[in-house]
Amino acid sequence: MAKAQIALKVNGKAVEALVEPRTLLIHFLREQLNLTGPHIGCDTSHCGACTVDLNGKSVKSCTMFAVQADGAEVLTIEGMAAPDGTLHALQEGFREMHGLQCGFCTPGMIMRAYRLLKENANPSEDEIRMGISGNLCRCTGYQNIVKAIQFAAAKLSGASVKEAAE
Repeated sequence: MAKAQIALKVNGKAVEALVEPRTLLIHFLREQLNLTGPHIGCDTSHCGACTVDLNGKSVKSCTMFAVQADGAEVLTIEGMAAPDGTLHALQEGFREMHGLQCGFCTPGMIMRAYRLLKENANPSEDEIRMGISGNLCRCTGYQNIVKAIQFAAAKLSGASVKEAAE
């Protein structure tokens, strides 16, 4: 099969590659770029484990081809922390508020929450629950995920943050 040349920016770095037109973005990220943070959970877009930020939108990377990302800017969980290793407020929130258990959904959940907070800096609990409704967690009851996102929203806005969950 003929390969297509693509060029995009991933986590702030320019990337060029040859890909088969049928290569899904999730496979390109994981297999060619070795970015294994986005997970393959269902291959049907139902779970959200593969969520990345693409040109300012949350995208389930199992539902688009890598060639469709040509010219795009992609942010994965690997690009969230600062270059010095300081965690993003969402990563810190998930740690401090115990927003994860097995961790499989966490990268996609954080990436979706990232876009949610870009669109609404101070979402209500209902808005958070609606905003992450396309991302499934099979371990938690979502309470601590919501608290983690509220923690990040407060931290990003400079407000006082609540104590960690028990």
